[in-house]
Amino acid sequence: MQSNRPGTKKILNGTVIVTYRCNARCSMCSRYKQPSRPEEEISVETIKKLPEMYFTNITGGEPFIRTDLKEIVRELRKKSDRIVISTNGFFTDRIIDLCKEFPDVGIRVSIEGLEQTNNEIRGLPDGYRRGYQTLKTLRGMGMKDVGFGMTVQDRNAPDLVPLYEISDEMGMEFATASLHNSFYFVETKNIIHDRPMVAENFERLINRLLRSSSPKKWFRAYFNHGLINYIYSQKRLLPCNMSFDTFFIDPQGDVMPCNGTRDKEVMGNLNEQSWETLWNSPEAERVREKVRRCNRNCWMIGSVSPAMHRYIWKPAAWVAVHKIKALFCKRPYSMYENKIVRDYREGKVTKEDLDRCSTCELCLEERCGI
Repeated sequence: MQSNRPGTKKILNGTVIVTYRCNARCSMCSRYKQPSRPEEEISVETIKKLPEMYFTNITGGEPFIRTDLKEIVRELRKKSDRIVISTNGFFTDRIIDLCKEFPDVGIRVSIEGLEQTNNEIRGLPDGYRRGYQTLKTLRGMGMKDVGFGMTVQDRNAPDLVPLYEISDEMGMEFATASLHNSFYFVETKNIIHDRPMVAENFERLINRLLRSSSPKKWFRAYFNHGLINYIYSQKRLLPCNMSFDTFFIDPQGDVMPCNGTRDKEVMGNLNEQSWETLWNSPEAERVREKVRRCNRNCWMIGSVSPAMHRYIWKPAAWVAVHKIKALFCKRPYSMYENKIVRDYREGKVTKEDLDRCSTCELCLEERCGI
């Protein structure tokens, strides 16, 4: 298994979880109940051992809880072509201070809907205003790579398009996800209950994205199409290559294939090993074998974005078909293009059937593909 070597093209995509501490109390994530201890969190010295990457996401917990985050970013900029930090946007002053020094860093603020919805889901009474003000200030500073991130669920799906429209008016990026269960979220009970309602809101967003003039938004439409497929508990639209060209590293220095597994899977520990030794170890290969057999069918941007680049002809063909449709109709996309959505409407499968195929352990009997 090859990792990046000096003078070669950067092929790795990495996510650095700098802390599991968090000031939010999100309804769909219990990570705050199991925070990392500050004295055990990944150090700059361990960061220096990471390989070269074409993209790095810094996340948490809430990464801006760490007072040495600028030192971490300073080191990662030597290794990565692009860095994006995922945050709840609450620590506005810290974010602005970092971005003044590193204006090329991307910032994604997690906002789960309009003000009341967001604050209820995130458990931060002033969360929406603080996050929105952070984004507005960053745009005023001239930063371009800033935007919203939204985890779509029953409670906030009606806010999906309104929030997208706010981001579009502000000229910002708009990233989406849906509920997942894993060791990372410390959750096993997340599930979409009203799948048609949530899918209808994704459909509205997809059509807006397809009718835009931005090729980047067209491919985001494909990603959201995949989210409909995911919430209906179907097989991934693209293969998963986590642990082959993509990795996560947690606050304890453990290198993992992803953040979507039920239990934590460890390829090695960078505090104790060199990158080359870890990446090419027998334990890393055992984890890769588990990834090859994984049937959780996650659809998160961390695994899908590299797959979309690797298998570009698949999303490109989908985009081409729907852009042609957009020339002749106002709504080029329908969620009923997905056979499972039609089958559900026609009563061929039930909610209980789909629930059993999800990763929600309250419903899980067996992993399947309808």
